[in-house]
Amino acid sequence: MPPKLGLIAGGGELPVRLAEEALRQGREVFLLGLEGHASPASFFHLGELPQAWIRLGEAGKGIDILKEQGCAELVMAGPVRRPTLRELRPDWRTVRFFGRIGFKALGDDNLLRSVIAELESEGFRLIGAHEILGDLLAETGVWTKTQPDDQAQADIQRGLEVGRGLGLLDVGQSVVVQQGIVLGVEAVEGTDALIRRCGELRREGPGGVLIKIAKPGQERRVDLPTIGPNTVHNCAAAGLRGIAVEAGSAIVVNRPEVIRAAEKAGLFLCGVSVSQ
Repeated sequence: MPPKLGLIAGGGELPVRLAEEALRQGREVFLLGLEGHASPASFFHLGELPQAWIRLGEAGKGIDILKEQGCAELVMAGPVRRPTLRELRPDWRTVRFFGRIGFKALGDDNLLRSVIAELESEGFRLIGAHEILGDLLAETGVWTKTQPDDQAQADIQRGLEVGRGLGLLDVGQSVVVQQGIVLGVEAVEGTDALIRRCGELRREGPGGVLIKIAKPGQERRVDLPTIGPNTVHNCAAAGLRGIAVEAGSAIVVNRPEVIRAAEKAGLFLCGVSVSQ
């Protein structure tokens, strides 16, 4: 029998899919939801799923709850908007954590590595979402009938170059390129807001492409680049014509629905190899 799983849930569909699959596998699951990020209503269909909800700044309370529940393995999933210090209202354990890591908190990947190290120091084992949902990672190749043309291929290559530079600076994972012009790069706003912003900046002619790749040396257990059906809908609404993600490193949530949505909208989807 696998150990009890603690699911630390942010927003989006991925935490729900993880809970569903872990329960299907016969695992005991405890949900630790992050208020203002995960939605309690998203988990209603799972019945009496044991759960607790905390603010992002209540690290001490969250660790105590996970220990009391006997969770040996943890998985962290779903986007979390980085709060201001006033919004965070950290408890004493959280204050000590940030005091200890200092400037490491300035970059997303460094912060997540520090969070993982802190949880592991408490005796938990952190696992990646793809260790539960084995078919999550993107495969190389074009997944849709619509194919990227030469201009789209050039935009993808341009996006990969820019994305690698962003990743080295620990800034973001997403870039939108149209006809060789970088319309936008992802920072703190997240992918959905980036797509909407680029929709307002789009130019005449063939639409742009969303490119999502992992950061060089990315901590693979958390925060891998992710797309889902909403990503496709947002790209279509913004006038983009395709999405390219890093094969083997990007998560595709609800792949059949992602492909159906892309086919309906006439967008291409592809997984590309990236040399780091």
